[in-house]
Amino acid sequence: MTSIALCAVVGTSCATAPPAPTSPSNAAETTASPEAACLAQAAAERTPKPGAPDKIVLSHILVRHKDLKRPEGATRSRGQACLRAQAAREKLLAGGEWAAVSEEYSDAAGATGGDLGSVAMDQLDATFGAAAFALEAGELSHVVETERGFHVIARSE
Repeated sequence: MTSIALCAVVGTSCATAPPAPTSPSNAAETTASPEAACLAQAAAERTPKPGAPDKIVLSHILVRHKDLKRPEGATRSRGQACLRAQAAREKLLAGGEWAAVSEEYSDAAGATGGDLGSVAMDQLDATFGAAAFALEAGELSHVVETERGFHVIARSE
């Protein structure tokens, strides 16, 4: 668990610089447009950690786009939505407070601020669940794409 990720999850700022994020597809990021790189990274397969607990506590930021089965009013393109989710993640890594970033970027924050509470893997979309259960407590995910849009997932415990 990194102190930056923990600070982002609990909504405090950190004085240290964030570590460089690792990417499942660094090669694609260096030769592709920002949208293409974001989309490739968001589609990367995640694997739950062995020995993960039965339930974990999660929050997420959801960014929808117009090409979804249920866009719920979204007008941005798929690539724009990915970049918006990536911008939210970068703001969190830079020390932004969860509540403020969620309010600014999420299409589903509402009264809960994106808090999903304690959830089991089988309660989640398979892609979302795999990404969430790959996180350590206090860690922030890369952008993850599901049939509902693009997510940034924070595991708090």
